[in-house]
Amino acid sequence: MKLKSTLLAAALLLGGNIYAQQHSEQDHSKYVAPTDPLVKEKLSKWQDVKFGLLMHWGTYSAWGIVESWSLCPEDEGWCERRGPHSHDWFEYKKAYEDIPKTFNPVKFNPERWAQAAKNAGMKYLVFTTKHHDGFAMFDSKYTDYKITNTPFKSNPKSNVTKEILAAFRNQGFMTGTYFSKPDWHTDTYWWPYFPPKDRNVSYDPKKRPEIWNKFKDFTYNQIEELMTDYGSVDILWLDGGWVRPFSTIDPNISWQKTIPYDQDIDMARIAKMARSHQPGLLVVDRTVTGEFENYVTPEQSIPDHYMSIPWESCMTMGDSWSYIPKENFKSAQKLVHTLVDIVAKGGNLLLNVAPGPDGEWHEEAYQRLEEMGKWMSINGVGIYETKPLAPYRAGKWAYTKKGSTTYAFYLAEAGEKLPATLKPEGLTLAANAKINLAGNKKALKLKAGTIEIPTKTATEIGQQPAYLFVIN
Repeated sequence: MKLKSTLLAAALLLGGNIYAQQHSEQDHSKYVAPTDPLVKEKLSKWQDVKFGLLMHWGTYSAWGIVESWSLCPEDEGWCERRGPHSHDWFEYKKAYEDIPKTFNPVKFNPERWAQAAKNAGMKYLVFTTKHHDGFAMFDSKYTDYKITNTPFKSNPKSNVTKEILAAFRNQGFMTGTYFSKPDWHTDTYWWPYFPPKDRNVSYDPKKRPEIWNKFKDFTYNQIEELMTDYGSVDILWLDGGWVRPFSTIDPNISWQKTIPYDQDIDMARIAKMARSHQPGLLVVDRTVTGEFENYVTPEQSIPDHYMSIPWESCMTMGDSWSYIPKENFKSAQKLVHTLVDIVAKGGNLLLNVAPGPDGEWHEEAYQRLEEMGKWMSINGVGIYETKPLAPYRAGKWAYTKKGSTTYAFYLAEAGEKLPATLKPEGLTLAANAKINLAGNKKALKLKAGTIEIPTKTATEIGQQPAYLFVIN
């Protein structure tokens, strides 16, 4: 992701808040809807599935640090270096880039991940094939800095991107490839002649077009590998929004004003190539408003209002995007409320879980997904293939619809049981409306717009993070 911090609680808050702010500053009124019929069809399908899994995984997990950002020579909390090499950037970068010599995720089992995600009700995947540090989690022939050039290379599943996409595809998932446009390892981005000053390219591409063109080709070639050698792909999810044409910089957005150079990698060429191999591919060039941002991606934040354009909140299950030994996972109730809030406002939730250096998740992550799955198995009817319904969110209520059916979610407080009566806030109910709770066919009575809930029905439903009323 873009601005991250995992090493200190304060840095976590700083990085997360700043990054969320950067995305919230984007002018979504300039969204450009796709015109390609196949892309429109894919986008509609994606909007129906609602709930996806994001995984940040790379060699940085071996140190339990923020993904890539400790390499960035910026004086920010999320770029802070730790450990014996932290005093010297060059020494640190060398030590960081030596991690692959010992990286060996022997517990890698993507089938377990896919099954857990499916059981949770997730229906699409985005996997980090390459983060800003340039380490390829796929068998790229354009670099030696890759997963298949580690001690794990002798494992038959060493090309982890291929294995992950296949495992999730076999469970019926839509699949997506996260790919970082900047690459801090390749010498055509951080050119060794000029040491990097920040996250940006270390030279002026206008003054060194021959180097920049090599970088453009390198990027194009690696993306083409992902689009041709890894089965069907539904989403190309591009991160690193500072790599963009200078003409796309919005002077009203604070972080974009710090971009010093035009970094145009020719998205039209990339998208055309990618869709020639993957017809209907969704291209998500994050924060670069235009025809190559098929949906927008607020990060670690939820818009405070309904948005009519396609969008997705990408958020962490814990505090960190990347693996840390002791994670602070959100409660199942918090995660369910997050999903409902997002869907009611017209978006999707892409929830991040980070594998560790051994190739396994925290067991608590599996527990959270299992808890969400239990709720989704009963209440998913009000999530999948639904549309937002005004007033979308009102107090502790959230609304969706499908055809003539209204779904009213009551977002309970921790430990809250169903009360004897509830009145959906901001929603007018017909006097003859037929109402029942999801998972219970018992018809509920309606009196003066208030739903009456018998004690027996409340007991049968049990305690839930959110209660779904089905209204016809």
